[in-house]
Amino acid sequence: MRFLRMFFILIFIFSISFEFTSADDTIKILMMDSPNDPLPSEKAERIEDLEGKVFFNGQAYSGSLEIMMDENGLYVINNIPFEKYVEGVVASEIGRDWELEALKAQAVISRTYAIFHKNMNKEESFHLTSSVLHQAYKGNNAAPLITRAVEATRGEILIYEGKPINALYHSTCEGKTELPEEVWGGGFPYLKSVECNCKNAPYEHWQRRFTLEEIGKALGIDGMKDISIASYTSTGRVKTLKAIAEQNPPSPPFSKGGNIESPPLEKGDVGGFFEMQIKATELRKLLGYKELPSTNFSLTTTDAEVIFDGKGYGHGVGLSQWGALEMAKEGKTYREILEHFYPGTTIINDEELHSKKYN
Repeated sequence: MRFLRMFFILIFIFSISFEFTSADDTIKILMMDSPNDPLPSEKAERIEDLEGKVFFNGQAYSGSLEIMMDENGLYVINNIPFEKYVEGVVASEIGRDWELEALKAQAVISRTYAIFHKNMNKEESFHLTSSVLHQAYKGNNAAPLITRAVEATRGEILIYEGKPINALYHSTCEGKTELPEEVWGGGFPYLKSVECNCKNAPYEHWQRRFTLEEIGKALGIDGMKDISIASYTSTGRVKTLKAIAEQNPPSPPFSKGGNIESPPLEKGDVGGFFEMQIKATELRKLLGYKELPSTNFSLTTTDAEVIFDGKGYGHGVGLSQWGALEMAKEGKTYREILEHFYPGTTIINDEELHSKKYN
């Protein structure tokens, strides 16, 4: 894997066409394919600075480039004009032919999210990654409607009590959005559970099937015998599951990242097997985010497999992109959409942002 990583980085370097790009306001993006890729360690060192255009996975990335290296291999950090980055994120995150007001709402939250993390990581070698670990960025935007949406909201961000918010968002919800404390343990006053419906979304309803062996393999546990829902969040999503297995798993953290929430019962308490609680968010992470699109599901088991019937895609916190599209189709403006998903926040423009030194 390390050889492959270095091979692809070399493709980056030799694909550069030297065209000078400059901008006063920029942001540093670590180019990544997957949220599971390793991040640069504290030992990472800068080995080269370049200006130009990079081609990677069929996408073009322009701006200045920093090449770094550590024990895991090479990394490319793309330093690009801030508003061009916002355009690229909007083009990567949602449909290019969506309603204009939904595109404007996405532009504002993508810009806000970027500023929040740029402030938080201002002393680091990069501010955000190009993967869904943060928000997707697949290079330059070529859609006129997205350019129009970004220009129409240029410099606008959401603030709460004078500071840029952590503008979390997700793809699809059905019913209500989730509370951040149910997912990560901490909350924000502007991220509440609100009504949300996403008509005709690709993940409006879905079904996934796994064998018990596949689930056990994802968890790093042998001899899985059963799995069932143990508890729900306040919004009705699955919070924890109960699993029964032949193996007594090691105490967390273990090789899969410490996904066991509570210690197993003594052997014999459930007929000679071990019972354990597993966080639904961890199960989703370990099975794969696309493989288990959300924690809003019901569960049935047969002799052969476990069947998940679910709704929505993503963690469920903050703005729902397909929910925003539905609101735009109903005639809501981007300001009304943002007010709905981030209650109590205020939109400020670029001049206010700089004069009040929020960034």
